[in-house]
Amino acid sequence: MAFASATSEAALHTLGTLQLPHLEALLARLHAQAPDEGDEYSLNPPHERAWARACGWEVQDGLIPLAAQAAHAAGLAPPPGSGWALVSPAHWHAGTEQFSLLNPADLALDEASSRAAFEAVRPLFEEDGIRLHWCTPLQWLAEHESLAHLPTASLDRVIGRNVDLWLGPPQAARRLRRLQAEVQMLLHSHPLNQARDAQGLLPLNSFWLSGTGSAPPQWGTPNAAQCVETLRAPLLAEDWAAWAEAWHALDATLFKPLLAEHKAGAPLTLTLCGERHAQTWLTQAARGGLWRRWWAAKPAAATVLMAL
Repeated sequence: MAFASATSEAALHTLGTLQLPHLEALLARLHAQAPDEGDEYSLNPPHERAWARACGWEVQDGLIPLAAQAAHAAGLAPPPGSGWALVSPAHWHAGTEQFSLLNPADLALDEASSRAAFEAVRPLFEEDGIRLHWCTPLQWLAEHESLAHLPTASLDRVIGRNVDLWLGPPQAARRLRRLQAEVQMLLHSHPLNQARDAQGLLPLNSFWLSGTGSAPPQWGTPNAAQCVETLRAPLLAEDWAAWAEAWHALDATLFKPLLAEHKAGAPLTLTLCGERHAQTWLTQAARGGLWRRWWAAKPAAATVLMAL
């Protein structure tokens, strides 16, 4: 489960108010693995690292091949070792001293507008030998061998933050920075944005590159594995009332049936991911001392979440 915690004072205060009886009862029945400890400055957040491990990929910060996986899902058949990136059309907001990336969902970008922007910027990418593929209004794919080795920050890390902190070392990202500048200049006076301005919509003025990495030799995801992202939108919007409401809904609609299934004997692996760390719980401890109970006395669910 992604976005189960955050480090801001408002998020921690919200967690302290949550009553999650079904999650708490479920955690009391499970055995905890040693946590995946990280920090809030890693290029990939904990839920992306957890997904990579579940898929059997090597975890390299900034090089988890989520774009190659998306290309595979789209039927593009990425060859092993090929380089791919997710391209998210975006609005960079100019502040007094920095640019921040707004949530692309706030663009309200429909298919026609997205395709128009895609066709407008595609020649700039192709001049650098980068092939673009349109997938959805908010997700395009880029294909180039260099993307197999270019670390990039997850979109989930950058939304609402200063983009300069996440662009990477200037030498490694020189081509990317130049391409972003060219795209910004092209879109500045593009008819698409003139039409959007007349409708009171945010201009589409840049893009974000993420999900880079080398396509693995084989594809496959764990049986029945899923990443629950219900908490993503309210957390990124810093709408803590909605985040708390989403947590309570999950306790009733997800954790309650999981608890019943587990009591009936169904095995379960549960991973909760915050802004820094991820914690996995299993139905039973494995032999050989590889697993252990993390706590002798189980704390409240809110306490567990605050530690992520």
